[in-house]
Amino acid sequence: MAASADSTSDLTALAARPKRADARRNYDKLLAAAREAFAEEGSGATLEEISKRAGVGIGTLYRHFPRREDLIEATYLGGVEEICAAAAKYEDLSPWEALTGWLGEFVTFAATKRALAEEMFAYLDRDAPVFEGCRAAIYGAGDPLLRRAQAAGVVRDDVDISDLTKLVSGIAGLRRTEPEQIERLVAIALDGLRPPG
Repeated sequence: MAASADSTSDLTALAARPKRADARRNYDKLLAAAREAFAEEGSGATLEEISKRAGVGIGTLYRHFPRREDLIEATYLGGVEEICAAAAKYEDLSPWEALTGWLGEFVTFAATKRALAEEMFAYLDRDAPVFEGCRAAIYGAGDPLLRRAQAAGVVRDDVDISDLTKLVSGIAGLRRTEPEQIERLVAIALDGLRPPG
């Protein structure tokens, strides 16, 4: 039920990573720090702050990401890869638990994604290949979970993966809303997926 190999390999090709182990560790630390900073502060996160969070010097950040745009895109692609790979964790659960478990992770991804996408829209068209590839990969990861839940009769038939990701993204993007309330709102919305009766 996980994302197809094609959808994740396309993303991996877009996100070039260092080969040396020490360089790869620093790269991964920078991406994790960037994801945290952008989730907390949106576009206000600075490169200096990100390098501090990662525990590396600003020179190391610039060696990996010469432009701010490079870091933003790598962080965005890394998040897409993670949410696609996460679908495999839920394959052995019941159809409802598998779908809602993955969507629960999607909430966190969507909060970070929004801040990054807003910055990327400043220099990329909304229909740019990177966005189309990411959207296709996410749909490819989540759609088998949705279809399995629909086949089991626990999710209404008139919903598609685009509906679900937009629904969850919309809730995750609510500003000035506590994480507990976001979680509660997502749970309420997901209850609406169940078939009538």
